[in-house]
Amino acid sequence: MSEGVAPPPVPRLAATLLVVRDDPFEVLMVRRNDRGQFASALVFPGGVVEPQDRDEAWLDHVDGAEGLDADERALRIAAIRETFEETAVLVAEDCPPLGDVSGLPFIEIVRAHELRLKLDGIVPFAHWVTPERAPKRFDTHFYVARAVSGGVAVCDGAETVALEWAAPAAIIERAQAGERSILFPTLSNLRRLAESDDTAAALKAARRRPHFTVHPKPEPAEGGTLIRIPAEAGYAETEHFYPRAG
Repeated sequence: MSEGVAPPPVPRLAATLLVVRDDPFEVLMVRRNDRGQFASALVFPGGVVEPQDRDEAWLDHVDGAEGLDADERALRIAAIRETFEETAVLVAEDCPPLGDVSGLPFIEIVRAHELRLKLDGIVPFAHWVTPERAPKRFDTHFYVARAVSGGVAVCDGAETVALEWAAPAAIIERAQAGERSILFPTLSNLRRLAESDDTAAALKAARRRPHFTVHPKPEPAEGGTLIRIPAEAGYAETEHFYPRAG
């Protein structure tokens, strides 16, 4: 690091969840609001790990935590919590209608309804770290999980302003047609998800996939920025061009 040059910001630990369902095979997508680093982006629900996700009291309300370290347990809880906060979809066993739970801590909602979070059903899918030159950085762990029947998705109207269930291939087609709100990590993981025909196949593939941390490398290119990732990451596409805004 050159003298006088500030070090890059430390990436914040974050989790995002690909909630999938069958007949037809679809994934839950949300659209961010028009503020912040990912303004109006079409993404999977998720966000940063909060202190509440690390509470040891969670051990009384989760299954499948054996063998998970504190970070991994917190990441999976955060993935479930963020998805619930943003979409009202709760990936939990035997989840009844919850009624109005606004303002309650997530663990209190789970405790009051005697729910169990199946952490072994939240399967690692991918791992991406924001480039060093970004003003805000995230160490993002992607997970995939089967949707629980009976849940109705409703966007929160704050962080997320719209949501949809869509076939992965359909979202990919929109990106190829020029929809610029679909970011490279989202697009890459949609392509990975589209390699499976149904939920069972997607979960099986995710469990078999070796762990690889993707560090995208941006570089200037004529008319915009080119993002590259290594072939070892296992994605069909290893680069993506972002045209210069305006």
